Amino acid sequence: MYLNRHKAPLTLFLLVYIDLLNGQQYAIPFKSPSDCSAEESFDISSLSCVRCGSNQRRSKTGLSCICKTGYQTLTTDKASITCQQCPTDRPAVSKDGFGCIRCPGSVNDEGKCQCLPGNVLVERDVNGNLLDEASCEMCNGNSPGLSVPNNSGDRCERCQASFINSSCVCDPPNVLAGGICFPPGSLSTNVNPSVNYAQLKLSVQSAWFFKNLYSSSAACLVFFNLTACQALGNMCVMNMHSFSGVSTDACSLFNTIFRARASFSSTQDISYWRVNLPWLYYGDEPGLATRVLQTDPVPIRFSFRGRNKNTDINLVAAVYNVRGEFLRWEQVGGGNLQLCPQPTTKQAAAFSFGTAYQESCDLSVAELLGTHPEPLFYDVFMDLGGGENRKLLPLPTLVYNQQYNGRFINQEKIKNWYLSRRMFVVDTLSGREKSMSSLPKVIRVASSVKISFQLVPRTQEGQVFPPLMTVTYRDVAIMDINTQTVTTTFAVEYEMDQNEARIKTDTALGVMGGVAVIYSLLKTVNWKRRIASPLVNMETMGKFLLFYAGDLANVFFAVTVGSGLYWLIFYKAQQFVSVLLPLPAQEERFVTYIGCAFALKAVQFLHKLILQVSTDVFFIDWERPRSKTSRTVQAAGEPKRDPSPVSIWRTYFVANEWNEIQTIRKISPTFQIIAVLFFLEVLGFSNLALRDPWPTLQRSSQAYTPSYSLMLRYGLAATLWLCIGLLQVIFFTVFHEHFVEDKIRQFVDLCSISNISVLLLSHRCFGYYIHGRSVHGHADTNMEEMNNNLNRESESLCGQRGLLPNTEIQTFQVSLTNRLRSHYDRIREQIGRRNGPSRLIDASSANQFEQRARGYQTMNHFLGSIIDHAHPDMDYIVKDKLMFERVIGMEFLEPSEKSLFYNDEAHSFSDVLFYGNEATLLIFDTLFFCVVDLGSQSFVLAAVLTCVQQMIFRLIRNTLGRKNLVNKTLVDERFLI
Repeated sequence: MYLNRHKAPLTLFLLVYIDLLNGQQYAIPFKSPSDCSAEESFDISSLSCVRCGSNQRRSKTGLSCICKTGYQTLTTDKASITCQQCPTDRPAVSKDGFGCIRCPGSVNDEGKCQCLPGNVLVERDVNGNLLDEASCEMCNGNSPGLSVPNNSGDRCERCQASFINSSCVCDPPNVLAGGICFPPGSLSTNVNPSVNYAQLKLSVQSAWFFKNLYSSSAACLVFFNLTACQALGNMCVMNMHSFSGVSTDACSLFNTIFRARASFSSTQDISYWRVNLPWLYYGDEPGLATRVLQTDPVPIRFSFRGRNKNTDINLVAAVYNVRGEFLRWEQVGGGNLQLCPQPTTKQAAAFSFGTAYQESCDLSVAELLGTHPEPLFYDVFMDLGGGENRKLLPLPTLVYNQQYNGRFINQEKIKNWYLSRRMFVVDTLSGREKSMSSLPKVIRVASSVKISFQLVPRTQEGQVFPPLMTVTYRDVAIMDINTQTVTTTFAVEYEMDQNEARIKTDTALGVMGGVAVIYSLLKTVNWKRRIASPLVNMETMGKFLLFYAGDLANVFFAVTVGSGLYWLIFYKAQQFVSVLLPLPAQEERFVTYIGCAFALKAVQFLHKLILQVSTDVFFIDWERPRSKTSRTVQAAGEPKRDPSPVSIWRTYFVANEWNEIQTIRKISPTFQIIAVLFFLEVLGFSNLALRDPWPTLQRSSQAYTPSYSLMLRYGLAATLWLCIGLLQVIFFTVFHEHFVEDKIRQFVDLCSISNISVLLLSHRCFGYYIHGRSVHGHADTNMEEMNNNLNRESESLCGQRGLLPNTEIQTFQVSLTNRLRSHYDRIREQIGRRNGPSRLIDASSANQFEQRARGYQTMNHFLGSIIDHAHPDMDYIVKDKLMFERVIGMEFLEPSEKSLFYNDEAHSFSDVLFYGNEATLLIFDTLFFCVVDLGSQSFVLAAVLTCVQQMIFRLIRNTLGRKNLVNKTLVDERFLI
């Protein structure tokens, strides 16, 4: 009962307490070791400043407390200490701080004994017992002792072997440097410890070079010291491998020693690798770089697929520190040469053969100073494998910043290159001017590390020449390390000799371009015939250039699409590596060809657009007035039959249909764009354009994605656009037009039903004729009669629709005589442009309209009489074109006495419409889409802009074509729907 009585209050208390705990925020004040005073130390556990105990002060690190000067440490429990002042008879503190002792000499600032140079301090006996009074024992620098104090000053050790055998003292004229005694005349002490930063036009007196350059050079030259030679080589590498004949800098000293070792044997049977020296240079003979890089293939065969698949690039590096000590063999990749922080899987893609790799990032200068206090040096090799007989192939290195007698020779042609071997990634040491612990004045970072593989020409087995590693360094003057950044890039690229492909491309362009010239000349001659002008003038030259622009655009388009498709198929489908993609710089010429194709095709497209919207159009109305009984005219005394007027609605109807079919095409532009985007973006076809050999459509988000090849991207997009467009043309031509709707043939049928023929003149004396004369005589009739006429026609109870008796051919190409055209122009002058009658028009306007109407009737009568052979002097004959004439789209005969009507079952009058120029439109759309994509690297943006472009030009064509129709036919614009 007692428990039950207190159970509820207890439960409530616990809930409130828990709720308070859950709602509590934990915050602590920020403290760092520098915030603590001289009487405080920084507690690494509580992250706060803790006051030291009695007679204690802060240590140098600031992380603990130590006894004050003159106080010994009595006890310690690992968390605190107790200090006691030393007695006056033993005022000094031993080195370990736990004892008090008398000094034989002076006391230093820390209250400990110190001895004169050459002596060591002895505070304990041989058993470790603390002496009452310390002693200073002199090391015997003469033979046989030859000893000196060690760095701690508590024991004697043998002096350096370079000293004179009888003494450890380096007496003049000997030279003491770096703890080594050099004999006189071994090397001039007038060395240049400066580091040249050419980008900043700055030279820094390096503290590291000042301390170590002479000693390393002399030790390497006199004593053959291995680490000294390596250290000297490292200082040369830090100076960009640059030297001149009159300087005594690191590289000049290295080359002096290199030449001095000419009589010695070489290392690994490599003449450029002298004994005891690092291998820094290949040699300065002219043309040596070409022989090294393009003579002997690497004994490894790369294959992308199959049983012998091999895409692994194994690079290893011998790593040295700045002092010349060998550290380890290290696999290249994963952080040594690749400074950008990336997942391991992405970094590993750099060493998959064929994958164009490039990663760039911005690194903080403060971070580089913290992670690279001293540079590491790499001698990079390619692992050739071989099991127990494992072989390594050295990678030639091209330092882009290297100077030779003041010239940046590695920025010149390959014959002047000076190849080297060793490299580093970050150097924050050589730019320290005052001391090695000070902040550097300048740091040097490898802003670009690029490994290049070149394919052996005409290889079918995936052989490559020795890869070249190109390193570009950037000099960064230190201003504010917390805000400064450095951009660095690591890249692996693959190339092959493109001269053969370039020659083939240029040959194809030359041959096809020559054919285009001939074809354009034929077009120009045909154009002259069609306008009946024998003169060759500036207009003729301009027309030739316009024709040539279109034909040359087709040449560029065919060559570029063929080239892009070739690289796409052969690069992605090859097993043994035989072709490699052109580099981005090598694709510039290809992109220029694409730009030329687009510009020239745009000229051709605009030329055709202008021609279409200026075509002469006239509707010949064959309908004649029908007489009807009218009221009786009393004057005559007999009933009079007034003719009923011919209805204009049939003409308006045909004009509307013509206006509607002006911009129809053999494809659906909307479907075209959607289908292309579906394949590229949804199905992942765009991944086929990546610069790697893998023909996979889907890529993992964790995998490295290389950049796109412009050539593959263009070849893929253009081929896909053309294939989908061609399939649409086949579908519309074979299926849709036969079983669903054929608007061109429907228009011809409409003309026959409407009893209206159409004359289209695309040139002065050439054009097209659609014979729409009704076989029933009249089309302006009621529904019952119209239906009866159609039934009679379907049952062959009347004549055929053709121009000639017993023929069905209604469409013709017409080549007119100059006399007929001149008569046509005289009548045409009476038909001016009409803006549409106003509700309020004056008498002059009415008279003007009546004059145009009479002109229209005159033209209608004239053309009708021409078709009816009523003018013997302007008669015509109907004939078939020769096969060759139909193929090349030209006419060999020039009409002189009579006009020529060529049978045209192909309905080529569609040439004045978008419908008959589908090839031009399809190629123009393809090039527009590809050019936008190449510029933006976005298929979606290219699709959107292509759609907008199509809408704009469709609107322009409709608007201008509508105005031309109104102007040429006197059809009121208000009746065009």
